Amino acid sequence: MSRLSRRQFGKIAGWAALGPAAASTEPAGAGTAQESRFTGQGFISGFPSDFLWGTATSAYQIEGAVNEDGRGPSIWDSYTHRPETSAELGNADVADDHYHLYKDDVQLMKALGAKAYRFSIAWPRVFPEGSGTPNPKGLDFYNRLLDELLANDIEPFATMYHWDLPQALQDRLGGWISRDTANAFADYAGHVAERLTDRVRHICTINECARFVHLGYGLGLDAPGLKLSRAELNQVRHNVALAQGLSVQAIRAHGRTGTKVGPAENIVICIPAIETPANIRAAEIATRELNAAYLTVMLEGEYAEGYLARVGKDAPSYTARDLSIISSQIDFVGLNVYRPDHYVVAADNDRGFTLIPFPASFPHMDSAWLRIAPEAMYWAPRHVAKLWGVKSIYISENGTSATDEPAADGNFYDLDRIMYLRNHLLHLQRATSEGIPVSGYFVWSLMDNFEWSDGFQKRYGLYNVDFDTQRRTPKLSASFYREIIRHNAVV
Repeated sequence: MSRLSRRQFGKIAGWAALGPAAASTEPAGAGTAQESRFTGQGFISGFPSDFLWGTATSAYQIEGAVNEDGRGPSIWDSYTHRPETSAELGNADVADDHYHLYKDDVQLMKALGAKAYRFSIAWPRVFPEGSGTPNPKGLDFYNRLLDELLANDIEPFATMYHWDLPQALQDRLGGWISRDTANAFADYAGHVAERLTDRVRHICTINECARFVHLGYGLGLDAPGLKLSRAELNQVRHNVALAQGLSVQAIRAHGRTGTKVGPAENIVICIPAIETPANIRAAEIATRELNAAYLTVMLEGEYAEGYLARVGKDAPSYTARDLSIISSQIDFVGLNVYRPDHYVVAADNDRGFTLIPFPASFPHMDSAWLRIAPEAMYWAPRHVAKLWGVKSIYISENGTSATDEPAADGNFYDLDRIMYLRNHLLHLQRATSEGIPVSGYFVWSLMDNFEWSDGFQKRYGLYNVDFDTQRRTPKLSASFYREIIRHNAVV
């Protein structure tokens, strides 16, 4: 069909104006998995019929209850209570109080129609000292959460580490400076897997190695607030990669047969500035090289020659056995996609590519770092599938901050977030239509929360949270995402 009749157009416009309340007016069978959707340029098919739609959060950002039921302090508790940071950031001592309100929050997910929830387990709840004697009450909370999710037909995706390292390990070992922390992480991951994989089928090991290492141990902008030398920082990178491999082995050894495991990484996303074969190849080369410290070594089992040449005498100390452990076989790769890192063109130089600087006028969202380039959602999974033959990819995070001021009628009309999500999902739809193996998508975030070095200043949620009253209010983007899920296609 090349044209819409006026009546058809009016019907679609009417549904859009009425929003979710109009759902019951659609004929039975509408919005099925392979239904065609009008995009303004024609009709395209939706996502695969088994595509998984979910939401994402992390423990420290939403749970609160930092001193309850035997939980030990994390490095983020310590960091946010320092005088120089607490005044600016606040802290997550209460945050969204999800620890007590988790049943209500599961209903928020259910109202969206989400079929999956990616959350993280707080290491210091389970092992208050980082290792040694576990705290049974720590896992009790996650047992309750899992039962609530499954009772509401929501599949849990658990993340073992989302940056809340037990402070005891930072004090005792120097945190990720020591490879003993990698061993402690594996012990913790195995302990959790043994007890939860009767209900958790997918486990993400470590969230965003690149972010928490660079900002926390290199620039001092995240917990634990260190500024290590270049050589020390590269050793931390290696120890974290080692922890990834050790935890994969521990989960396989102690978890139920069939448990799927993989990392959730914010890879350096390289986009061809113009889609020519030469520029596409240059972007692939750049992606492999610029992710050498994490995803490349995890999937190839060795550090890229270009990476070792670049770090020179500051290269980490490692053994062949380390590399074997780091490259332990994974079942999927989670990709946290927010923005482009580089636009790339082919070049006649020793690297085969040139990184183009961003002009001052390049558009961005409410957060200045969050540049708007929705094509990143296509190229990130495409590169991972092409370069390393990965057969299952999840978009483990994607979302944006927005101003989110209530309108005169009290509603939150976050059109900028809807614009951001719609355009990214169109490019994700392009990826799946070409057979790129993306199995699911998790929007960041279910609700506003403590956004690390942005404190409570930036809001990423589909639900607004009044942190004084803990009231959750759906934004317009919640209705938008519900329609995406209902149709299994971009609307």
